[in-house]
Amino acid sequence: MTEMFEKLMNEGLEEISLTLSEHQKEQFFQYYEMLIEWNKVMNLTAITELDEVVTKHFMDSLLLVKVISDIQEKPYKCIDVGTGAGFPGIPLKIAFPNLKITLLDSLNKRVGFLNEVISKLGLEDIHAVHGRAEDFGRDGKYREQYDLCVSRAVANMSTLSEYCIPFVKKDGYFIPYKSGKVEDELKQAESAVKKLGGELNPVVMHLLPGTDVERTFIPVKKMGITSKKYPRKAGLPSKEPLK
Repeated sequence: MTEMFEKLMNEGLEEISLTLSEHQKEQFFQYYEMLIEWNKVMNLTAITELDEVVTKHFMDSLLLVKVISDIQEKPYKCIDVGTGAGFPGIPLKIAFPNLKITLLDSLNKRVGFLNEVISKLGLEDIHAVHGRAEDFGRDGKYREQYDLCVSRAVANMSTLSEYCIPFVKKDGYFIPYKSGKVEDELKQAESAVKKLGGELNPVVMHLLPGTDVERTFIPVKKMGITSKKYPRKAGLPSKEPLK
């Protein structure tokens, strides 16, 4: 681990009031190195500068601690939908080893990368699976099995809700990572969230450490069972978002 990396991590962690062991910081550094290495041969991230990876990928992922206050203690079962290069799921697992995490992505090459990271970092109780949210959300092994569903995937709130809420068990939460102002998106998604058995909770906003970039979380509490109609078949949630 380089001095610069450790300095950036320590500054970011201090700002979000988190403490990690040297071993955990070392795991983050290994993850960073693998991300940069694999990114040369496949498209994992456009963000490759050291300081930006620490802020916009690692610290951003860990900001969930500002929404779920007991995330450091509880053995929550969590699914990260559309995880891509592993954000936020892998940083959450490194920082909070108590979590049991499923990483879901529709691109097999990315799942190969994620499995390599999990193996190299010696992470346990985390697995990467290849598939679409619409299919997995109908599978009894995954449907309504999770305390938390998170997603940094780029999609409007109605579409994302249809992908994600079916995974959450009653009284659990779906928490999408959004950017900036979300009022209009929330208004449009209100009825979709209700149809899927969810209820919108107050929005939580935080600045990324050392920046003026806003990260917005929209916690959705699962109030009832999701109708068997949802998620609709692959492609429909994005083509025709629920109204």
